[in-house]
Order: sequence, then C-alpha cells, then structure tokens
Amino acid sequence: MPIRYCLAALAFAGGAALTTVPAPAASAAVTAAACTDIDVVAARGTFEPGTLGAIVGDPVYSALQRKLTGKSLSSYKVDYPADLSLTSAAQGNSDLVDHVRSQAASCPSQRFILVGYSQGANVVDNSVGISSAGAVVGSPIVATIPAALEPRVAALLLFGNPIRAIGKSVTGTYQSRTIDFCAEGDPICENGGDDVLAHLGYTANAGAAADFAATKV
Repeated sequence: MPIRYCLAALAFAGGAALTTVPAPAASAAVTAAACTDIDVVAARGTFEPGTLGAIVGDPVYSALQRKLTGKSLSSYKVDYPADLSLTSAAQGNSDLVDHVRSQAASCPSQRFILVGYSQGANVVDNSVGISSAGAVVGSPIVATIPAALEPRVAALLLFGNPIRAIGKSVTGTYQSRTIDFCAEGDPICENGGDDVLAHLGYTANAGAAADFAATKV
C-alpha cells in the first residue's frame, strides 16, 4: 500500500479502538473564547474523529488538565479538512496561525501549547517555520507564527510526525520546547517502518506529553 494512503487504512483499522478513548472533560471547549492561562491548540490526524482528536488531542488535553493544576485551560480544534487533499495541511497551517494571532491579540497574557498528530504534526511544523513539503500529507508553509508571539508558545507536542520519515525535525527556536513521539515501526514517521498499527498507539504517550509541557509553562 502506498504510504500516502496508509493513513486512510489506519483510520479504518483503528475504528474499534477509537471507541474506547475517553472524551475530554466538559470544560474542553472546541473554540477558545475566554482568556485562560493556556490555550491548547490541537491539529488532529487524517480522518481522526473526536473533539480535539480521539487518539491524541482529547487524551492529551485531559492529561494537561490533570497535570497543570492551578492554571486555567481552554482548547481549540484547528479547522481544516484533515483528509488526503493536496491543500489540507496548508489550510490547517493557515487556520492555526490565524487563531494564535487572534487569540494573542485578545488575551495578552495567554500562552499556547500546540498539539499535532500525524497530518496535524505537519500543520504545527509549518506553523513554526519547519516545512512539511515532501512528507506524507505535507505541504509548503503558507503562514508562520509571528516572531513577536514566539515566546508565548510554551510547548509543541507532536506525535507520528511525518517529517521525521524524511529526515527532518523541529529545529531552531522551538527545538527545546518540542517533544516529538515516533513509535517504533510507525511508517508515517519512521523511514522503512512497517507496523501500521503503531501509528494508532499514541494515546499511551499523553501523560508523558503533559509532563513535558508542565516543565515549559
């Protein structure tokens, strides 16, 4: 199966498993409206169901709520197709940057945690200036978070990041604020990986991601 279409197979293969993932707490608003301490901006994977994403976004948000006690959190689901179209990741890139710019202007003290799974990791990569062009379901950069807002991005939590399969990663300004999970054998993030189901197991890393984010906020 060509790697580009592996994502569609993953979505169907994981269908039964997805029903066991707990939904986020009721306070996890889809769109960040209030000026909370931290806005969690989540870009879901290709065809991934769920409020913020059943495999990654929802469990990571719940883990952050448990870990970041004493801080108020809001969430935003990046508005993009998350499908196999050539412009999907670019649309997500544009929406993520637009949201951060708008939210930052409305809430001068708010900070951001960016979460990206699979194609959603491409969206986050592009948004911080690391092009996902050439990666599976990647795209050229169409927008980047302005340098003036960079200090307000506390952490990047990435899972099954397709740019890793082409030898890239988040470097530069955001490198020390990034944790990038790639399961052994995951063909989306590991060049030569052959364990398709490995791409569906990142719920298990939600706690570790929250622990990392807690050291950055």
